[in-house]
Amino acid sequence: ALNGRKLPKFSLSLSTVNKHKPWIETTYHGIVTENDDKVLLDPPLIALDKDAPLHFNKYFSTFSLLIHGQNVPFEAVVLDKSTGEGVIRAKDKLDCELQKEHTFTIQAYDCGEGPDGENMKKSHKATVHIQVSDVNEYSPVFKEKSYKATVIEGKKYDSILKVEAVDADCSFQFSQICSYEIVTPDVPFTVDKDGFIKNTEKLNYSKERMYKLTVTAYDCGKNRASEDVLVKINIKPTCKPGWQGFNKRIEYEPGTGSLALFPSMHLDTCEEPITSIQANIELETSHIGKGCDRDTYSEKSLHKLCGASTDTVELLPAPSSSANWTVGLPTDNGHDSDQVFEFNGTQAIKVPEGVVRLTLKEPFTISVWMRHGPGTREKETILCNSDKSDMNRHHYSLYVHNCRLVLLLRQDPEETDNYKPAEFHWKLDQVCDKEWHHYLLNVEFPSVALFVDGATFEPFLVTEDYPLHSTKIDTQLTVGACWQENSGHDNETVSEPSTGGNSRMSQFFHGNLAGLMIRSGKLENKKVIDCLYTCKEGLDVQLPEEVASTVKVEFNPNQSSLTVEGDDIEAFDKVMQHISYLNSRQFPTPGIRHLRVSTTVKCFNEETCISVPDAEGYVMVLQPEEPKISLSGIDHFARGAAEFESPEGVTLFPELRIVSTITREVEVDAEPEASEVQETVVSEEIMHNLDTCEVTAMGEELDGEHETLELDQSQVQQHGLEITSSNLGLVLTGVNTMANYEQVLHLIRYKNWHTEALFDRKFKLVCSELNGRYISNDFRVEVNVIHTANPMDHANNAMVQPNFINPVHHASVDLSGHNLVNAHQASVVPSAATIVIVVCVSFLVFMIILGVFRIRSAHQRTIRDTEGGKENEMDWDDSALTITVNPMETYEDQHSSEEEEEEEEESEDGEEEDDITSAESESSEDEEAGEPEDQQGTSRQQQLEWDDSTLTY
Repeated sequence: ALNGRKLPKFSLSLSTVNKHKPWIETTYHGIVTENDDKVLLDPPLIALDKDAPLHFNKYFSTFSLLIHGQNVPFEAVVLDKSTGEGVIRAKDKLDCELQKEHTFTIQAYDCGEGPDGENMKKSHKATVHIQVSDVNEYSPVFKEKSYKATVIEGKKYDSILKVEAVDADCSFQFSQICSYEIVTPDVPFTVDKDGFIKNTEKLNYSKERMYKLTVTAYDCGKNRASEDVLVKINIKPTCKPGWQGFNKRIEYEPGTGSLALFPSMHLDTCEEPITSIQANIELETSHIGKGCDRDTYSEKSLHKLCGASTDTVELLPAPSSSANWTVGLPTDNGHDSDQVFEFNGTQAIKVPEGVVRLTLKEPFTISVWMRHGPGTREKETILCNSDKSDMNRHHYSLYVHNCRLVLLLRQDPEETDNYKPAEFHWKLDQVCDKEWHHYLLNVEFPSVALFVDGATFEPFLVTEDYPLHSTKIDTQLTVGACWQENSGHDNETVSEPSTGGNSRMSQFFHGNLAGLMIRSGKLENKKVIDCLYTCKEGLDVQLPEEVASTVKVEFNPNQSSLTVEGDDIEAFDKVMQHISYLNSRQFPTPGIRHLRVSTTVKCFNEETCISVPDAEGYVMVLQPEEPKISLSGIDHFARGAAEFESPEGVTLFPELRIVSTITREVEVDAEPEASEVQETVVSEEIMHNLDTCEVTAMGEELDGEHETLELDQSQVQQHGLEITSSNLGLVLTGVNTMANYEQVLHLIRYKNWHTEALFDRKFKLVCSELNGRYISNDFRVEVNVIHTANPMDHANNAMVQPNFINPVHHASVDLSGHNLVNAHQASVVPSAATIVIVVCVSFLVFMIILGVFRIRSAHQRTIRDTEGGKENEMDWDDSALTITVNPMETYEDQHSSEEEEEEEEESEDGEEEDDITSAESESSEDEEAGEPEDQQGTSRQQQLEWDDSTLTY
């Protein structure tokens, strides 16, 4: 009641209906620090509901929060149900480097009506953006382990190189590198905040060639790099244009084909723009042989190899038994190169008569290698054919005068005496440049063609003259001067090498000559001329396909130099890297070949803008493995006198073998587990040609009246060889295989028509290759003559001198046969009993000597095989022996045993004992077979007996 009044009575009813949805903000932004779970949201997370307050209805104001999304690492939690306040928390620790931001949705729910939650209401979905805040947990790391740069001295650079570090933190602040620092003190370099390093002063190459710097980095959180980095700065001297990567020494191993000379070379132009490059590569070979490495066979052999006819005559041959007129001339005396003859202005030679048969009316060729420098004003004669006496007429000659080459041709008398070409003059720089050149003249009168190093030259002057008058004066062919009577020169009386007497020479030559040849009846063609001049060594290049059209390459005729032109540096460098050296000889001349690269570079103004210095080096041709030529075979045998006197004669080298070997060092492992490598020497058989084999009679020269060495000329020609013979022996020449030489040598026969006073004959065989550069061993062969006598003579002698007890002792007889022809004068015929005793004792002595000989032969066989040939192994001390006639024993049986012994010596070592047993058995059988024949009184030839009366046992 109010103021005594009584208020009206009414009742209040609370609504239990959930009319409104919970409400939250539409968007939330949050920040969470990595390694933490609390999220700071803006605005705060609060859920509201317009239904009755909590004290009226506790169910409507009770909330729950739900996060929508897959794999959301967060959860929503209601902190205060009365106020609707909630938070978002991370389920696990977050990593900013893995994910910087997270976005998801959240929704609020009330609890509905009544305890069962009926008619539950939910809010709209709100978007939540959460950013993970970074922690500076990572330090900077450099991208490279080290840095390198090269600078040129004397320059200050704005930037030499850039170092760069990175940071793995996810935030801008902590992931950015804010500064770099050079840790190394007192260096003329600095680094800026972006990592660019530059020099603070001009650098000096002579002071320091390389700087090593330690550099570190800092991120914006002041974290230092985990590891500092090393920076190397190389200092180059001031750039000078030139070839880089050029190896001055290049070693060439014989037989390896072509060798790249500049595999890594490139041209440095110091960044100058260029328009063209020209390089000239020169290989200096003038000191090798006759201008370069060529086959050093005789000039005659070279002409034959090049296809020239066989009627070529060599006027300057190597001294030999068949051609000895060059014996006294000084030579290079070096078998590694061609044999060169020196003419010093005081020496000349006379060519023997009959060597050259030249008619000027027929075509002919003269070729020569010549090296000549600036001479005197006098004529210098190379070749001259002049009157031998009374007159000084020159019929034909080749000479040098004032650096001109002159050919003189005086025609023989004819019915009409008209002027005809007589002198042909060529003015040539090559004549006086002190270099080797090849000259060849093709003469087909009245035309003359000159080829110098394969190139044709026309005469600049031709003079005419009358033909010579007819005379009966003989002519003299000379080399190095001209035979001339009363010349008036100071040096006209000079001893000739060939004769040793006073000569009448003039117009002496000063220089070197080699390979002087005359070929009559035919001219040389261009193919043969090029072949004679071509070198066996030179430069070569295989152009890559991609640069073949952009670079031009030209060679000189003998490939000792080449020129390369182009406008692209890269293409030019590729061509230079493919230039190679090649020597096709099996045994090249060792030594140095100098190499020079001259370069010209032009810029856009078509002028030479930079100067490229010459690059100089050399090719070192190593010493080839020298072959050892070994001759072996039967070096001692005996034949009956009848065989020597027969038309076939005796074959000297029936089982000759020619073998060539080289010795090499190879590396082998001593044991599988051994780390060291050992070297061992091995011998390897090789094949190559021979150019000469000479058979010489030892002792007295061959007497052409009763002995000779014969060889079928057709067989020699069939094998492509030539033969010359003299009283010293015979010589086989020609470049051919060892097998062909071996076959021809098997056919050489020795014949002797008067063997009465001959007991033995010794011969020596020597073969060589490359004009004597490689020479075989001396293979010596001794042939013994077996003499037989009439048995009736011995019967008569028995009547005159029956006393056998005190025989007449003569001088010791050499078993090799000396004085064997007089052996019958000391023979006697004893009684029958004495004959039986002599037979037995002789057989015993023979077996003892044979055994001693066999032991000695076995001991010396190894030495004989290695030396290839040696002195007769059948010699023994026979000073106390005499030979008497014994009708009970045959010398042929002994000879048969000796031949068996020779065969046994050549057999293999493994069969030695079996061979000895067999030989002894055969010898015994021969003796047993001889006795019945004696008992039957069969007529036999004269027989020999060992007189052992003076032997000491």
